[in-house]
Amino acid sequence: MHRYLFITLISFACTNASNYQHTNRVHQPGGNTIETRFTPPADFQRLAVSKGSFAAYLRQLPLKPEGTLVKYYNGSTKDDDAYIAVVDMDISNKDLQQCADAIMRLRGEYLFANGFYDRISFRLTNGFQVDYHEWIKGKRVNVSGNETSWIQRAKPSNTYNDFRNYMEFIFTYAGTRSLAKELHSKSLQDISIGDVFIQGGSPGHAVIVIDLAVNRQGEKVFMLAQSYMPAQETQILRNNKDKSLSPWYRASFSGSLETPQWIFNATDLKTW
Repeated sequence: MHRYLFITLISFACTNASNYQHTNRVHQPGGNTIETRFTPPADFQRLAVSKGSFAAYLRQLPLKPEGTLVKYYNGSTKDDDAYIAVVDMDISNKDLQQCADAIMRLRGEYLFANGFYDRISFRLTNGFQVDYHEWIKGKRVNVSGNETSWIQRAKPSNTYNDFRNYMEFIFTYAGTRSLAKELHSKSLQDISIGDVFIQGGSPGHAVIVIDLAVNRQGEKVFMLAQSYMPAQETQILRNNKDKSLSPWYRASFSGSLETPQWIFNATDLKTW
């Protein structure tokens, strides 16, 4: 989509029938997180996730108040039927945080908040690996055409502002093409929170699995989040192909996964 360029831990423990939710109400406007605003469909139950995991972080993403419209980087609003909620996370006034960028932002925010600085690392479109622990040392990436190299430009520092500057650099020189190469293919039957449906290209697109539930037959449903072009706030997608299930999607789809603004294949599922 760009001009340039711990595996989620989920418990599949068996639960008895009394633990399954039996309600068709999947939307609770008063909730201010993914978990509190959206309940699983009838006879489905959220899978347990490890405390402190990326999956737990995504499930607890804060949401803006009900009815809030997605904002583009320039302050204008997106008013369509692609999304049902807006993640409460600021974006800059630059046209940078598009689809793959929003996913890398979520991953980076989780790692930074938990002090996993050595795990913050993304690859540029030309293949150059940009490790945040080098950025902390005051090193910056010198870009000359398609050539990149580290140079010392600043004093060592590790503030949240340093992290945001690092992420904006990543957004400028990375995208769906580089992220698709960085992630690892995964079977749809093993889908987990934090996995990504991605098609690398110019343009390409990517969406991230932000929640997952299962029923007693082992059938899974999941929720998706995305940003898009031009840069815009991260949003929770509707399922316009199955409005009775929306915003959940069935993992048992065959052939293609049709989201409001892109169609993916089952083989497009990848993980970190």
